Amino acid sequence: MFKTFYPDEYVASTYVLDFEKMYREGCRGLVFDIDNTLVPHGAPADERAICLFDRLRSIGFDTCLTSNNQEPRVKPFAEKVQSKYVFNAHKPSTKNYIKAMELMQTDRGNTVFIGDQLFTDVWGAKRTGMKSILVKPINPKEEIQIVLKRYLEKIVLHFYKKENEKRMSCK
Repeated sequence: MFKTFYPDEYVASTYVLDFEKMYREGCRGLVFDIDNTLVPHGAPADERAICLFDRLRSIGFDTCLTSNNQEPRVKPFAEKVQSKYVFNAHKPSTKNYIKAMELMQTDRGNTVFIGDQLFTDVWGAKRTGMKSILVKPINPKEEIQIVLKRYLEKIVLHFYKKENEKRMSCK
């Protein structure tokens, strides 16, 4: 019932991902949400985010930020981390996931989306046919509409974790 929203992977933080392994396995483009994925909601690009994007470029990745925020929020962040970007993305609509891949000249098979929300980030990536990685939100302080979605996410993640535990016990 909830599988439509299941991420391909669920990790504690963007910053713990093994990007070198992802590259070795054929991934060439990374699409990121910004708020609560890379920095706390509304925060500017910090040293950790800047260093991450420098590292990603050195590995060989192309990157694109895809955010539902407006350009005054997204553009300065993208400039600071030196990434392509799409603002006002209307996630989970597939249109701007596709636009991000076009900007990076990648495709569904070699691009991964990384974000903190199931019903926008992950669902949009799945609908587009991309691999998705869900990360735990950096900061629990969020806008009310996101707080309400988090309650529903907890239900979906409960079933996701139970199914993963069952799969792992069968190995």
